[in-house]
Amino acid sequence: MTRVAIVCKPQKEELVRLLPELIGWLRQHEYEPLLDLEGGQYTTEVPAVDRSEMPSWSPALVIVLGGDGTLLSVARIFASSGTPILSVNLGFLGFLTEVRLADLYSTLEGWCNDCHVLDVRFMLHAALWRGGALDSSYEALNDVVVSKGDIARMGDFAVELDGKNVARFRADGVIVSTPTGSTAYTLAANGPILTPDVDAMVVTPICPHLLTLRPIVVRGDASLTVRVEGIPNQALLTVDGQKGVLLQLGDEVRCQRSNYTVNLVRVSESGFFEVLRSKLSWGER
Repeated sequence: MTRVAIVCKPQKEELVRLLPELIGWLRQHEYEPLLDLEGGQYTTEVPAVDRSEMPSWSPALVIVLGGDGTLLSVARIFASSGTPILSVNLGFLGFLTEVRLADLYSTLEGWCNDCHVLDVRFMLHAALWRGGALDSSYEALNDVVVSKGDIARMGDFAVELDGKNVARFRADGVIVSTPTGSTAYTLAANGPILTPDVDAMVVTPICPHLLTLRPIVVRGDASLTVRVEGIPNQALLTVDGQKGVLLQLGDEVRCQRSNYTVNLVRVSESGFFEVLRSKLSWGER
């Protein structure tokens, strides 16, 4: 029997009613559900495992019941498997999780009948180099941020593109984002909006101490390096706003397009600008 994984945002009242109903629907259509531990708190009808273990169960689909943050964590967990993700908005904004709860079963019907669209989003690979050696690496769907710590003083950063100097400046930090992430933190930092199919990355300084320093868009196959050249107390590497790593003076974060992609299940191909208008009031007077 084909397995379907279900990932839940913690402490959502809707899940008390929704999960048993969804489990029943899946079994009626000959799918075997698998829950994460958060979902397992609401029912004992199906197996519940840690999210990190779910790819090893080889599900044919992942249903995310939550917000954009839940989707981002799931995207990184399933990055290497390429498993399609159907994301249902139970969060606040729901820019990526654009399927409404009311449309859950019609969207599932479309997936079952192969009447859906896979919205393919590329990811960002970030490698932390320390003392000339690779320290750790990460995959991000939205962005990678190198920033100063909690003291209200700027850090010194350098950005290189394909080994060539782009700029050295003082700022609160630097955001490197995918087209998907262009509507997240980098948008709040006055970066441009990119449509998801653009083969590019955005480099956005955070509160730079230069009036002339603006966000730039670079090729999707470029290699970007952000180096910490001076910090008032500490610096941080943050991946998708969820995973944080303390940085040291001289650390380099090397970013490039990941070998992995995220496949989002959509019922139509025309949703991006509709979401821009409905969620961010884009283009309204």
